[in-house]
Amino acid sequence: MLIIVRGYVLKSMLLAAAAVCAAVPVAAETVVITAARMLDVEKGAIVQQPVITVTDGRITAIGGTAPADAKRLDLGDVTLVPGLIDMHVHLDSTPLYGGYTGLQFTDTFWTAQGVGNAEAMLRAGFTTLRNLGSENFNDVAYKQAIEEGLMVGPRIVPAAHALSATGGHCDSTFYPPSFNQRGKAVGDTPDELRTHVRQQRKYGAEVIKVCATGGVFSRNTEPGQQQLSEAELRAVADEAHQWGLKTAAHAHGAAGIKAAIRAGIDTIEHASLIDDEGIRLAKERGTYLSMDIYNTEYTQAEGAKNGVLEDNLRKDREVAQIQRDNFRKANAAGVKMVFGTDAGVMPHKDAGKQFRIMVQYGMSPLQAIRAATVTAAEALGRSKDVGTITVGRYGDMVAVAGNPLSDVAVLERPVAVIKGGARID
Repeated sequence: MLIIVRGYVLKSMLLAAAAVCAAVPVAAETVVITAARMLDVEKGAIVQQPVITVTDGRITAIGGTAPADAKRLDLGDVTLVPGLIDMHVHLDSTPLYGGYTGLQFTDTFWTAQGVGNAEAMLRAGFTTLRNLGSENFNDVAYKQAIEEGLMVGPRIVPAAHALSATGGHCDSTFYPPSFNQRGKAVGDTPDELRTHVRQQRKYGAEVIKVCATGGVFSRNTEPGQQQLSEAELRAVADEAHQWGLKTAAHAHGAAGIKAAIRAGIDTIEHASLIDDEGIRLAKERGTYLSMDIYNTEYTQAEGAKNGVLEDNLRKDREVAQIQRDNFRKANAAGVKMVFGTDAGVMPHKDAGKQFRIMVQYGMSPLQAIRAATVTAAEALGRSKDVGTITVGRYGDMVAVAGNPLSDVAVLERPVAVIKGGARID
């Protein structure tokens, strides 16, 4: 009886405290950010002397009179661009240990080293990223830790485990039969793959990744080889869309790319060997291409000394120039292109170096910036939150020296990074 009374008293006290808190409004934190210039990515124009007001993490005004009691952040002679978005990242991967060299570490080593990778990407100007595949739901954990203030990093859209066919690119392919290694989301029928979609979503995935073809950095798969049928890919897309999730397909080969597009997958990753029909289909259906055309620079220079197997280096060499030429062709055809680096194959801090290669292979600087801002936000389905410096969006910005429309390489060297109105020290 005493326990019941105490419980009743405690409940009454909590309700009374809640009523008091509700009656006393919490003061909103307001920051006013000023700089010499700002890039309006939608109009493709430079705005002089912007005054941006951010309240509780979101932009509440651009221009006008700043509140007298607001904090001030004057960044000086810089150009502000929206916080950058990388659509293809692996935070719990590192290029430093290739092939079998990673076996020297305990399993949770990979979770731990990803903490630094998240911070490196934020400091490189990427305030939002899509993590396309991780072990043990690590990317979900990073997202939660960042949101709880326990980690420094970008806004994360996690995919958790990537779906795969048995023996496919996203299965575990480096071990002999006695190890009985199997990927965590391997399925060989439409129904099995539907179940894996539900499992990833259950534990925090916000996008579903599926491996439609072989890959460069797996063993016993070839990039051009289709590994899931169109019916299996359609099951993944339909199930994910039913739950309100976007989908991404790892697909190098032409047949797998076209099957994924016809199945309704939202973004095609890598798209190295896409053919003319695939480009036409992508444009007709509004499918986004995410083509990682920088990382081969690192892999070919550093891969062998990091332990990457020669067979993997061979595949990388074989697709690299073809992918870059097809990037140029797809962009010229008007396909929607988003910025994705596959960071983890290369150092995360170097993600911004891809802008220069995108311009080298046919994009204007503005097109390359849009691929990492407004277009990426559209592909994520999060245009109300990120992608532009606009009222209502998060106060996510990157300050660079000079004009990125004249020299896109300035995005490799941010002067300042701001997330939710707060400068990252």
